[in-house]
Amino acid sequence: MLLQTLREYLQPYKRTVWIVIFLLLVQSIGNLYLPNLNADLINNGVAKGDIGYIWKIGAIMLAVSALIIGASVVIAYFSSKVAMSFGRDLRKSVFVSVERFSTRELNKFGAPSLITRNTNDVQQVQMILFMGLTMMVGAPITGVGAVIMALKTNVKLSGLLLIAVPVMGALIYWLLRRIVPLFRVMQIRIDRINLVLREQIAGVRVIRAFVKTKYEEERFAGANDELMQTTLSVTRTFAVMFPALTFILNMSSIAVIWFGAKLIDTGAMPIGNLTAFLSYIMQILMSVMMAVMMSMMIPRAEASAERIQEVLMTDSSVIESTSPKIIKVRKGVIEFKDVEFRYPGAEHPVLSGISFTANPGKMTAIVGSTGSGKTTLLNLIPRFIDATAGQVLMDGVDVRDQSLESVWSEIGFVPQRAFLFGGTVESNLKYGRADATNDEMWEALKVAQADGFVTEKEEGLNSPVSQGGTNFSGGQRQRLSIARAIVKNPQIYILDDSFSALDYATDSKLRAALDKHAKNSTIIVVAQRVSTIMKADQIIVLNNGTIDGIGTHAKLMKSSKTYQEIVLSQLSPEEAAS
Repeated sequence: MLLQTLREYLQPYKRTVWIVIFLLLVQSIGNLYLPNLNADLINNGVAKGDIGYIWKIGAIMLAVSALIIGASVVIAYFSSKVAMSFGRDLRKSVFVSVERFSTRELNKFGAPSLITRNTNDVQQVQMILFMGLTMMVGAPITGVGAVIMALKTNVKLSGLLLIAVPVMGALIYWLLRRIVPLFRVMQIRIDRINLVLREQIAGVRVIRAFVKTKYEEERFAGANDELMQTTLSVTRTFAVMFPALTFILNMSSIAVIWFGAKLIDTGAMPIGNLTAFLSYIMQILMSVMMAVMMSMMIPRAEASAERIQEVLMTDSSVIESTSPKIIKVRKGVIEFKDVEFRYPGAEHPVLSGISFTANPGKMTAIVGSTGSGKTTLLNLIPRFIDATAGQVLMDGVDVRDQSLESVWSEIGFVPQRAFLFGGTVESNLKYGRADATNDEMWEALKVAQADGFVTEKEEGLNSPVSQGGTNFSGGQRQRLSIARAIVKNPQIYILDDSFSALDYATDSKLRAALDKHAKNSTIIVVAQRVSTIMKADQIIVLNNGTIDGIGTHAKLMKSSKTYQEIVLSQLSPEEAAS
């Protein structure tokens, strides 16, 4: 998965990567050439007292060092540029994939996990790319070159490598077997702690109201401790690795000096060659150590890449039509034809046999008990989910045969839980229509009965809105959400229990103003409050996912027992009759 991710998202930067590899080759050749020059300097310059030769070789060594330094700077610049660009592109792809998900896929992954995958997981892959360009590519080049140069310098001393390298290899194998599973568990632990933290921040008032602060502290402490224990296991493994590798490195150096000194004593090897050989041994073992460091990081990046690819390779259950039909004249007629919706593997459908038509200039209200499928029915219209059987038609064409944007562009949607974006009142209203004028925005606020509290604020339309609109009350958020839909001036209004936080007077005024403003639009309303829908042109009563009755208030009071129970639970018989 890691290689697949790198191959896919490095395509635009192939030329830069090849430049980095070329510079790494230059750097490695320079590093391998320096010990040879140093040996030559000692053997032919210092030993013979040839000052001119010393100056000559010294100048060459300075030039090679300057080349290595220059190459290192350029490598660091290009490597960081490629890695950061790669991370940007990968985060964008994950975000775009998540944006296309239907409610089903969003529920499958969960918000905390998706956030972790687009931040922490991308960062792990990005880091391995940067380290790989600066270390992983250079280490093999330097290691192989140093082995060749060491053999060229002295074959007998090179036999020490037959002991040091296999010992390091065995150590690396043991470490990898232990650490790879730990990295996978670590990512799951991070997901868990994000989930708990997100729940606690969102539900802080509920936690306090039910005196569960201590319980939530213990729950967070449990998730936190699990992450700590896993991270501690990884850290302990690293704590064993570096001293062990350093010990092997130092023992190899001692062995080289010991046996090299005997060769010098017998005259079988010049002293300059020993210093060169010692440099090559250090380069070989350092290359192995760098490879070990990378091998420690790769498993975590591999686990992260798997999680990222899981998001990227998950197709939305809502599929865009390849040849969408274009409707020249939009009227806003919504028709359900024997619609069914069931979740995968579910024994019973959420909705079954749903058939009705919602016409322009009319209000269609949907009522029913909790869990009867009201919100699910609304979600089928803008294709947040797709029907598993039957058809949902918009202006006579199945919504699945239309482009998603053309469907969305005709709908003014107000969700059950009013949501505002961080910014200002104006930026939130212009989310409905970017080119809306001030007059149009104030008109929308007036219809939504929101002009009063916005006018009271000193900044007016420029009044700040915090993330989620938490600096406004629930009723104010609902009215601003309705105003945002009104600014869009859509053919179809979908209002999912959008009046629940309003008092009766405001509710009545808003409905009257909306009826007048959107007199040519199709209005579909879900409401728990009977007074909100009593005057609707058509009321659809849902019961356990099926239609129990369709008609006006007066008709349903006579024909639908379910509707009667809902009405009489809120109104007296006299109020219901009037």
